[in-house]
Parts: sequence; C-alpha cells; structure tokens
Amino acid sequence: MPKCPKCDKEVYFAERKTSLGKDWHSACLRCEKCSKVLTPGSHAEHEGKPYCNKPCYGALFGPGGFGRGGTESYVYKK
Repeated sequence: MPKCPKCDKEVYFAERKTSLGKDWHSACLRCEKCSKVLTPGSHAEHEGKPYCNKPCYGALFGPGGFGRGGTESYVYKK
C-alpha cells in the first residue's frame, strides 16, 4: 500500500489522488505556501513540493520585478 508523502499514512484506492508521481490523500495535496487544496494536473511543482499556479508559484519562483508574470502584487519572503 503506498504512503502519502505529506502525512506518511497509507493511501487507499478510493481516496487516492495521483500527482507528481506519488499517491496523495485528497486533503493532503495542498499548496506548500498558502495551503489551498489542489487538483492533480492543475498546479506547479518545485523540488518535489506542490504549489498553486497563481499566485504562489509565480511570486516565489517566477521572474521578479514590476509587471512580470502578473504576480507583482504578491511578495513572499523566502
């Protein structure tokens, strides 16, 4: 039985969400920054961790500066 990378508990077939090559509980597949629940295939990944596309991934790892990528209003401390 596969284990969830977030909570390290067993993931049963009925509750499984497959993303980033791993099986997750649906409640455990969340953005690392804002904790928004994500759906498989509709999020970004950085160093094996899931992030929502907007605004978290763009603000943390996208191009910097004013007017680039539409995330200039979101500033996160790394």
